Amino acid sequence: MRGAANPASEPRRSRLNPQELAVACARIADDLKAEDILILDLRKLTPITDSFVLATAASERQLKAIADRLHRDLKTQGILHLGIEGEATGGWVLMDYVDVVVHLFSREARAFYALEMLWGDAPRIPWQP
Repeated sequence: MRGAANPASEPRRSRLNPQELAVACARIADDLKAEDILILDLRKLTPITDSFVLATAASERQLKAIADRLHRDLKTQGILHLGIEGEATGGWVLMDYVDVVVHLFSREARAFYALEMLWGDAPRIPWQP
């Protein structure tokens, strides 16, 4: 069919609203002992996404474990990513869930890119119970 989207190739929308999805991502990262977890509310700042979830890992192994767990846990809920960029060995993994973009960093990459400074006007969303 002309112009029809291929549903198998598109990410499914979550039953969670974007804020709930961001909080779920933060809590998964926290379960695996990520540091400095932060959710930035970007709804009034950009049309690209609703929020960023930022988290820091102490090692490549931890960074990969967090990315793998996020992917696995969200997939079991029917939440598929639009894309994943980067590698744990490079110190930064970006996971795009359309309304929520997760940035997992090594300590060095987090300091270098300073996304929370770049998006300093963004309100923080509380995620801890």
